[in-house]
Amino acid sequence: MSQVRPMRADARRNYERLLEVAAEAFAEHGENASLDQIAKRAGVGSGTLYRHFPTRRALLEAAYVDRIEALGRRADELAAELPPGEALPAWLTELCAATTRLRGMKALLGAAVADGGAVAVTACGTAVQGAATRLVGAAQEAGCLRADLSPVEVLRLAHGVATASELGGGGPEEIRRYLTLLWEGLRA
Repeated sequence: MSQVRPMRADARRNYERLLEVAAEAFAEHGENASLDQIAKRAGVGSGTLYRHFPTRRALLEAAYVDRIEALGRRADELAAELPPGEALPAWLTELCAATTRLRGMKALLGAAVADGGAVAVTACGTAVQGAATRLVGAAQEAGCLRADLSPVEVLRLAHGVATASELGGGGPEEIRRYLTLLWEGLRA
């Protein structure tokens, strides 16, 4: 059985610096931020970037995995604090706000709900779909949400709300309005 060797200190610094710079670049330029520019701003060569992150998607996910996992934990906090019919829309509001605030995250979450959720094998997809499954199930059990909706459908609709709110200015008021309209149509 082979052991995983820990990263050297300089490799660890490069990795962390790449993630920091990538998160900034994706937030500023979206998911199509230049990978060569990210490497340059991090003070490493492109080869180092690709050694750590062989694909754009791998870098995007690594840059946002902590934030997305925090959104998953936030779903559980809301479920403990609020009734199911309030926890789900409150979480969707926070999810939409995060996806409009962090431009690259929107593409990553969109991929997590594409193709019937096949991309959920990623850490980001798993965290978001797991949170949605728990909240949607609880709302359906409480009779607050239509029984014919799947969690991935709710996530797709929330992704659409984030997109629509960006077109309307991207502020919290647009998110609240569109989610209210959506929620009224989804209620049991």
